[in-house]
Order: sequence, then C-alpha cells, then structure tokens
Amino acid sequence: QLQASGGGLVPSGGSLRLSCTASGITFRLYAMGWFRQAPGKEREFVAAIDRNGGDTYYADSVKGRFIISRDNAENTVILQMNSLKSEDTAVYYCGADYWLVSQDPNNYEYWGQGTLVTVSS
Repeated sequence: QLQASGGGLVPSGGSLRLSCTASGITFRLYAMGWFRQAPGKEREFVAAIDRNGGDTYYADSVKGRFIISRDNAENTVILQMNSLKSEDTAVYYCGADYWLVSQDPNNYEYWGQGTLVTVSS
C-alpha cells in the first residue's frame, strides 16, 4: 500500500529525492515518516510529518539537509535529501502512522518496500 521510489547512487554532497505513494488507505488520516536501515544496524528515524503537513520532525543527523513534505491530493510524501554524506547510505523506508506523528517505528501500521540510497565518498 506504500510504494517508495527515488533511491540510487549519488556522490557525496549530492542530492536525491525520495517519493512514497500510498494506496488503499485514507492518506490524510495518517502521519508519514521516513526511516532508514544501514547494514548491520537497526532501523532509525529520519523524518516525519503530521497529517496536514504543518509540523515536521527530523533526526539531528539530517536536520538542515533533508526536507520532508506531503501532498494529500496526490497521496504522496517526499523526502528531499541534500548535501548527502557516506553515512546516509542505507535502505530508506516510508511508513504510515494513523493519526499521530511518531518517531517510533513500532507505531507505524504500514511500510513501503524500501529504496536503496548509496552515497559514494
């Protein structure tokens, strides 16, 4: 029900735009989040946005470099990633969290399949 796309290989300092499109859910009722998981590590919070797009939250490691946004008319959430670093390399997952925004992945009901981001140094 969540389809993520936009990953790829990018040099350090470059940019990527991840997109996640929802289907089968009432998108405007869900807060949306992006998480990532690097090899051998646990899934970690990256960014989240509330149901209306009025409030956004970021992990300290990406604050000032990443921007999360959503378009409720298109059932889409976007993660614009700028000034990428090698430590941003991971599989990125979008998630849908009913009603309340959260940084805890256990609160998310739906997940996309993940899209790989590789940043070369």
